[in-house]
Amino acid sequence: MTHTARLPYFQLAPKSFKALLDLSAIVQNGLLGKRLVDLVFLRVSQINGCGFCIDMHWRDLIRQEVDPRHVNALAGWREAPFFSERERAALRWAEIVAATPHSDASDEEFAAVRAHFSDAEVAELGFAIVTINAWNLLNVSLRNPIPEKA
Repeated sequence: MTHTARLPYFQLAPKSFKALLDLSAIVQNGLLGKRLVDLVFLRVSQINGCGFCIDMHWRDLIRQEVDPRHVNALAGWREAPFFSERERAALRWAEIVAATPHSDASDEEFAAVRAHFSDAEVAELGFAIVTINAWNLLNVSLRNPIPEKA
């Protein structure tokens, strides 16, 4: 696969790009806290295979002084002791929503996430998941390359 971008979507659709960027900022500065949002962003990006976003959110978490072992264990969060029950609930819900329609956002799964989040937080978590999913789909399909230097 080539590492050359197919087209500069951010220049060709600046209003849409800015709107998605603004939504990302709103989600990151919302009820959930930056660390949890970046964990969700990184996990969904891993699922979607978006190297650009994986690199970005890994760096964001490291800048927040999250232990690199915790960040590196994210793909195996079920077995790793580093994540709180709240983080585990968010990661599980993120995996379910990101895999729609091939997953089952059952009433039991919804109850599990609601055990750790208020209704407003569940709504914001939903926006966080769909926001990073949108970025992932754009970056993967249009081959936005990972910068050589951060």
